[in-house]
Amino acid sequence: MKQIVKVIIPAFNEQNSVGKVIRDIPKDLVEEVIVVNNASTDDTEINAKREGATVLRESRQGYGFACLKGIEYVSSNLNELPDIIVFIDADYSDYPEELAKLIKPIITDNMDLVIGSRTLGNREKGAMTFPQIFGNWLATNLLLLFYRVRFTDLGPFRAIKYDRLMALDMQDTTYGWTVEMQLKAAKKKLNCVEVPVTYRKRIGFSKISGTVKGTFMAGYKILWTIFKYI
Repeated sequence: MKQIVKVIIPAFNEQNSVGKVIRDIPKDLVEEVIVVNNASTDDTEINAKREGATVLRESRQGYGFACLKGIEYVSSNLNELPDIIVFIDADYSDYPEELAKLIKPIITDNMDLVIGSRTLGNREKGAMTFPQIFGNWLATNLLLLFYRVRFTDLGPFRAIKYDRLMALDMQDTTYGWTVEMQLKAAKKKLNCVEVPVTYRKRIGFSKISGTVKGTFMAGYKILWTIFKYI
């Protein structure tokens, strides 16, 4: 039986890349692509609609706010609830065509959560800044120390069973979203696995790693989230 897969793409001012992401998603595997326009001031919404995506608006800026908006929309259609939700960023740094690799462990091995690991995969030089690399290393080691779960990355490209996602009761509205999902999955003893993914330099300017303030705030929120749930 074919699995119903829906993709959620949080997007803030990604007019030059969001269309590329949508086009490269394997349409034979995906029922619906949902772009959450997170208070963009450019043509992100127009370009996403042009490529056939369902576009939602979330005026409260924050990565988690956008993801939660997407989940709310998916959950509102009780007649077509998905089996799998895939999250991917709108900056075209991940390779959307690798979506099949992410959902395969769920379909064939009954995994609950699959993280696309940039650490295990082929990462273009300069695609991640030193603070990002160090932050990933620190966060994943803290997850191992406090939650006894081994990850190599907090990568945004990930797939999760819909019912497991709902059971996690996700709350974070900003930078702690990815780590919250992983630590809650560990606490609930979900079956988690990583698959190597390819990663390239993003299109455009990063609103997080591209600024000192953004890097600091993201790092602080990730650490705060890890200690919050101990």
